[in-house]
Amino acid sequence: MRLIRSVLLLLVIALAAMPAMARPHRVVSLNLCADALVLRLADRADVQSVSWLARDPENSVVAAEAAAVPVNHGQAEEVAALRPDLVVVGAFTARRTVALLRRLNMPILELGVPKDLDAVRAQIRQVALALGQAERGERMIAAMDERLAAIRSPASPPLAVVLRPNGFTAGRGSLVDEILRRAGVRNFAAEQGLENYGEIPLERVALSGVRLLILNQPENRAPSLGEAMLDHPILSALPELRLVRVPARLWTCGGPEVADAAALIAAAARGAEEGP
Repeated sequence: MRLIRSVLLLLVIALAAMPAMARPHRVVSLNLCADALVLRLADRADVQSVSWLARDPENSVVAAEAAAVPVNHGQAEEVAALRPDLVVVGAFTARRTVALLRRLNMPILELGVPKDLDAVRAQIRQVALALGQAERGERMIAAMDERLAAIRSPASPPLAVVLRPNGFTAGRGSLVDEILRRAGVRNFAAEQGLENYGEIPLERVALSGVRLLILNQPENRAPSLGEAMLDHPILSALPELRLVRVPARLWTCGGPEVADAAALIAAAARGAEEGP
């Protein structure tokens, strides 16, 4: 017992003598999804720059916060000039830029694309830890889980389909599929055997008995050929079909705002259940 106490004492002394992990004070983000986490988890004084997309209110949940922060366009020379002690990038950040930054020995945190809510939680923790803000990360996760727990699902899950421009949709193994399930609706694409993301013909949707058509559509309804297909007459001719517009900023990224997307869909599903 005395030996165990001695070992424990030595371990405590050793841990106390170890230098604490330095919190980064010059953080640069090059990715829209990274911007959202960095701006909400880091001290504002520690954020040197975020991507220019962070100021876009259609796609960014931190547009207001980003208005007061310098922006970048993902160029390696922009980043190098800021002398960052942490650069946060995403899976789709320009690979040439990331490669150049690695050659310059820049400290890089590369974020993946969450495919479920557990991965969302893990990514929040990953960024919070890298920023030296672990407690803020846990509070963000707790707030998201509280919103998810408060969702009231419909009594009978309606069949739903997500349609993005050009007939793009989400099937099994995607974060969108889990959001739909948390909202209490059935995902038509998943029931058709579609894995992850892909296309689905409008004719199949029209004949499926889908009750909810969930559109990942900008609030400003900017015209484009991809968006025009969502106004196809075959869809407008379905009297039982209820349209649900989910702003892209709520689920483009795997952040805590996905709880708000699920709540919005659940509310529409309950409305469809109650009828016009």
